[in-house]
Amino acid sequence: MAVNVAQAVLLPLAIGVIAGLRSLTAPAAVSWAARWQWLNLSHTSLSFLGHALTPWIFTVLALGELVTDKLPSTPSRTIPLSFGARIVTGGLSGGAIGASVNALGLGLGFGVIGAILGTLGGRAFRARMAAAFRSDPPAALLEDAIAIGGAILIVAALP
Repeated sequence: MAVNVAQAVLLPLAIGVIAGLRSLTAPAAVSWAARWQWLNLSHTSLSFLGHALTPWIFTVLALGELVTDKLPSTPSRTIPLSFGARIVTGGLSGGAIGASVNALGLGLGFGVIGAILGTLGGRAFRARMAAAFRSDPPAALLEDAIAIGGAILIVAALP
């Protein structure tokens, strides 16, 4: 059986990167894709992502994350709890994309790899942008735009 490489590897890796940037944006996007039946998860243990309430819950949480990310009291994304959350949501989101083509394990693995890359790369990118802007808020907003736009492009690329 041929594996859809884009849906088993590339898109899960990409959605994992999004989870590394904003941990809840990735599952919100994937949940909407499942709800709109762009992802067929009905035959998987991840079918809950397509439930009527799930995308709304993830969306509210993602919006809250966008706000709290700008607060000075928000800890670094690389502290164990935050890093772990990004790995979990990257794996969940990547796994869902992979599961839709019977490649849950591949999708999960590449989602986790993407989340690690997105977390570390996102931190470095934001630091550089904050230095260039001489202020963190514009860098944070740019990162938000990349995460949201990237998530939309990824789910729009689903076959």
